[in-house]
Amino acid sequence: MKLAIITDSTCDLNAEELKRLEVTRVPLYVHFGGKTRKDWIEIGPKDIVEGVKAGAAMPSTSQPSPEDFAQVYKAAVSAGAKEILCVVISSELSGTYQSAVMAKEGATVPVTVYDSRAAGPGLGQMVTKAAQLRAQGASVEEIIKGLERIRVTHALRFTPASLEFLKKNGRIGGAQALLGTLLNVKPILKLVDGKVQPAGKARGAKKALKELIDQVVAHCQAHPGTPVIDFVHVQDLPAAEQLRQELKSTGLKFKDNGTREIGAVIASHVGPGTYGVYLYVE
Repeated sequence: MKLAIITDSTCDLNAEELKRLEVTRVPLYVHFGGKTRKDWIEIGPKDIVEGVKAGAAMPSTSQPSPEDFAQVYKAAVSAGAKEILCVVISSELSGTYQSAVMAKEGATVPVTVYDSRAAGPGLGQMVTKAAQLRAQGASVEEIIKGLERIRVTHALRFTPASLEFLKKNGRIGGAQALLGTLLNVKPILKLVDGKVQPAGKARGAKKALKELIDQVVAHCQAHPGTPVIDFVHVQDLPAAEQLRQELKSTGLKFKDNGTREIGAVIASHVGPGTYGVYLYVE
């Protein structure tokens, strides 16, 4: 294949999907239980949730090294690639982008590294689109234009079941975590310019679900076209399914891209019971 497409493990595409799309992933790392393991290959979200429940310390994560990317670039060239497109997690969330760029120095073919400004299924959506456009004969420049169109309309909305993981990973202050626990306030979070930011809050799980749906509908109304929606969760498939049914009941017409569990790296920061949607508008 003349154009090789590479991504990282936070795309949350499974091995079968990656094989079908002819895309190679470079895993991030999860440090947990005294061991360093590769995301989705050696550890999944269930391992983290069960480990923490059993008393293990909170996990931490790290990006692939430049050498990790360099090895994959080299393998792609050996397989016949004349050019490489590497689509990775937002540079605001991880140093993965920097590692991918640094690895270009030793590459023997042109390498373009694209900062998705996304994560999880948002990155997966872009990788899938890139593979589809490649199959249609698109150049790297044309593929990037297609990814830019996704990035203009994409949106992430999610709510964690508790603030414990966010607190222990330093994502919010202790006072805010205590307030959320005492008052049963559920934060609604979003991704803006590649960074996770608050989008609102609601008292209790039912109101959080309604607020989540209201925000998704409002986003779709602001961007005419067909929404493509992935439903996401961390060890809480029923919550994602309820969100799907409630969203359908609003009358919103959308392309259902399926349900995906968020991988171990992102699960390490948001915790079990997190659910929401990742979407873009065609």
